[in-house]
Amino acid sequence: MSVYEAELVVAGREFAADGVLALTLRHPLGEPLPAWEPGAHVDLVLGPELERQYSLCGDPADRSAWRIAVLREPAGRGGSAYVHEQLRPGDKVRVRGPRNHFALRPAARYRFVAGGIGITPILPMLAAAEAAGAEWTLLYGGRTRESMAFAGELARYGDRVTVAPQDETGLLDLGSVLDALPEGTLVYCCGPGPLLDAVEERCPAGALQVERFQARKQPAGEDGEFEVELAQSGRTLTVAAGVSVLDTVRAAGVEVLYSCTEGTCGTCETDVLEGTPEHRDSVLGPQEREAGETMMICVSRCRGRKLVLDL
Repeated sequence: MSVYEAELVVAGREFAADGVLALTLRHPLGEPLPAWEPGAHVDLVLGPELERQYSLCGDPADRSAWRIAVLREPAGRGGSAYVHEQLRPGDKVRVRGPRNHFALRPAARYRFVAGGIGITPILPMLAAAEAAGAEWTLLYGGRTRESMAFAGELARYGDRVTVAPQDETGLLDLGSVLDALPEGTLVYCCGPGPLLDAVEERCPAGALQVERFQARKQPAGEDGEFEVELAQSGRTLTVAAGVSVLDTVRAAGVEVLYSCTEGTCGTCETDVLEGTPEHRDSVLGPQEREAGETMMICVSRCRGRKLVLDL
């Protein structure tokens, strides 16, 4: 399936909070952008070996523009610094997507938990839950009130939103929203790793959906040699110990989309036709892992001797 990719124009630039820059992106000819649903993200291709993923946080019904928000990370790998320092209104940036591994499932009740810049994919989810008539609440934490993006937009929801800056209220009181969840309640959480880990400990299986910005620590597994058959060409390649499937197929001249190389963005997701993958990504949920129908070839490997991939 082809992936939308285009040079978009920075049509708007404003700070949503201290250190958080919101950008509005439009097609240079005014063409409508692809439809998306809450939880989706896009890839910004900022330069050679510099691609970053950002959640769409605008209105899915508005096909004329996409909105993203970028946290300036002084200790990051250069993506946020580029966006903050280089992109200005009128500039063009190559954008790929959207993709969605954090889709909002239908439910009568939701509990949303966001930490810091993790509010971005949650924002359109709140609007969707509201439009569907669902019962929902949001617990939103951050370092300081000034650092918490889009707090003004959230005010319209009244007391269903709890804004809890750490310097004022301490750590988030997860028990207040997650203990004794009514049956059928879905929990959506996005934010830093320690927050996601704490929420996972409190939520029953099947109730929680998370999106991680950093790779989850994976249990140790076999890094031995195995084979991958590329179904589209019939070629069989050997994946050496300690070498990723992604690096192996690229070295063989096979062009595949990829970005983070850490198993967090989902760009390199590939269909598995035969064999059992050993999942080491931070994207797929438990049911998707069990099904074994796709894998992130940048980090995941093989349980056994061979995989057949749709490449």
